[in-house]
Amino acid sequence: MAQDYVDDGRASAEADELDDLRDSLTSLSQLAMNSLSLPQMLTHIAEFAVRAIPGADGAGLTLEHGDRRDTIVATDDFVVEVDTIQYALGEGPCIFAAAEGRTVRSGSLGGDARWPRFGPRIGRLGVHSALSLPLMTSNETLGAINVYAHAKNAFDDRAMNLGELFAVPAAVSVENARTLANALLLTHQLETALTNRKVIDHAIGIIVSRSGCTSTEAFARLRAMSQRDGIKLTVVAQSIFDDAQRRAQARRTGH
Repeated sequence: MAQDYVDDGRASAEADELDDLRDSLTSLSQLAMNSLSLPQMLTHIAEFAVRAIPGADGAGLTLEHGDRRDTIVATDDFVVEVDTIQYALGEGPCIFAAAEGRTVRSGSLGGDARWPRFGPRIGRLGVHSALSLPLMTSNETLGAINVYAHAKNAFDDRAMNLGELFAVPAAVSVENARTLANALLLTHQLETALTNRKVIDHAIGIIVSRSGCTSTEAFARLRAMSQRDGIKLTVVAQSIFDDAQRRAQARRTGH
């Protein structure tokens, strides 16, 4: 009877863990990417990882950009502290997982010989377990999810397997979020460029109407003013446009 009770308890716990994973994956699929910034998206993904992986106390997520690591987000302050130390030292489970493209686990960071500088410092913070899951697509490793726990040996084989199951769709969500963020940035840059071009064209027209010079000569004047005063060309053009508007307004009102 006692063994049956233990087996029932284990089965119930495993069922709860699968429910947590299922809930996290459902939440992941329902993220409204068009209404969230990239850091907000990544933070939600890290939060879902904590829910999906048994034993997790906090998680962070980092994207790789060549030799750089950007967009570090975390669910808890202690994760920020851990990852800040990790990236400052240039060693740790996340860096290893992203570089090798495979899951990295440690149940005793303070004594882990793989990271002789990082491990003892993190152990003194009371963080002893880590599970780093690479975020991989068919083309590249995007970064890694870093899951931490204060307890030793917090992540068993089952926790690692559930984490790896979560990391696959999480990588897709990260890739989609990053693609959308890049598209939005490009759109903003194009809109800014078009706006700047319009202002410059207006300024050229004003100079042409006042001086009778050609548009090429007017642009040369704008550029010379920009270089002389050490001001961006668009700022010079905007000031000319604003001045022309003020003059036109004064003429209409008689002031």
